[in-house]
Amino acid sequence: MGKRTFIGVLALAVGLSLGFAASPIRVGVTVSATGPAASLGIPEKNTFLMIQEEINKAGGIGGHPVEFIILDDGTDPTTAVRNTRKLIEEDRVHAILGGTTSPISLAMIDPVAEAQVPFISLAAAKAIISPVDEKRHWVFKVPQTDEIMAKAVVADMVARGYQTVAYIGFNTAYGEGWAREFAEEAQAAGLEIVADERYAPTDTSVTGQVLKILSRRPDAVLVGAAGTPAVLPQRTLVERGYRGQIYQTHGVANPDFLRVGGEFVENTLLPAGPILVADQLGAEFPSKPVALEYIVQYEGRYGIGSFSTFGGHAMDAWLILKDALERTLDQVQPDDLAAFRSALRDAIEQTRGLVATHGVFNYSSEDHLGLSFEDAAVIVRVKDGTWKLERTFR
Repeated sequence: MGKRTFIGVLALAVGLSLGFAASPIRVGVTVSATGPAASLGIPEKNTFLMIQEEINKAGGIGGHPVEFIILDDGTDPTTAVRNTRKLIEEDRVHAILGGTTSPISLAMIDPVAEAQVPFISLAAAKAIISPVDEKRHWVFKVPQTDEIMAKAVVADMVARGYQTVAYIGFNTAYGEGWAREFAEEAQAAGLEIVADERYAPTDTSVTGQVLKILSRRPDAVLVGAAGTPAVLPQRTLVERGYRGQIYQTHGVANPDFLRVGGEFVENTLLPAGPILVADQLGAEFPSKPVALEYIVQYEGRYGIGSFSTFGGHAMDAWLILKDALERTLDQVQPDDLAAFRSALRDAIEQTRGLVATHGVFNYSSEDHLGLSFEDAAVIVRVKDGTWKLERTFR
């Protein structure tokens, strides 16, 4: 019996043991629990497993048990598309959550749009939800966009008086999106980009790119990468004697980056969702209580220090979906699959003032992100192997 089948049977067994009489609500999930993005996808998977258990113990939603069908795409867009079609056509899910990386989420847009299934992405690129065209009508996302976080990085660079900067990022949609948004923000702020390099997430050396950057002597370098593969350029820069400020993106905000990077990532600055430093935030952040509650719940199950911003994204996707499911069940029953999917999409788009772990979500027909810059972005420093709040924008 494969993992996908086992998880589905377990959910149904939980529902039956608790005496659910109503039909289940099926939530399809595809995340990168293995492969280069595993450090992002594992906390997402863990969060969905935790939610499934807790929500069904609490009576499900409107008397309906919730069945999470969780698949691993191995950080491969082709596998993610195959998973998506399987969840839609064979498992007949009511909604899909996941898409750990930007290339994977972008690849999932066509199958969910063709089948008209609401999809909440866990990846960062603005292109996943913008513009809200005929296909993206069915697509929402929860992580801060590269546009929001590039704005935070450039604001911090300007505040520190930097004038010249360099960029090295993935040769994927994530790295290209960051390169584009960072260039626009930097140009508007009067920063000069003196080097612009790329590498693949599976590369084992970036010496050539780093030597080009060092020859331009930038005040700061931004690494546009995610997960543990983001350590490579930073380690190479440090080993080659770079003494300027190194920035990373919110794609590294997890314990594995600190563990793999060790002393090489000390004093790194990065933009992050406020959950990363929730215990250091002031009361003016509305997401603080929700974030702290999630951290306690997650670490109670998986161990102290195990939470990450990526598990927080999974929780936020669920909080949005749960709220929309409750409103949808007042209009349509899950057995009417096409009508339920359509009504659920509309309910997600009507989400207003929903406080989650990363901020307050206000979706609209023009905005399928729904986060504000002030609520959803902070600057964090890596200090003594942990995260320290450096700057807020409220």
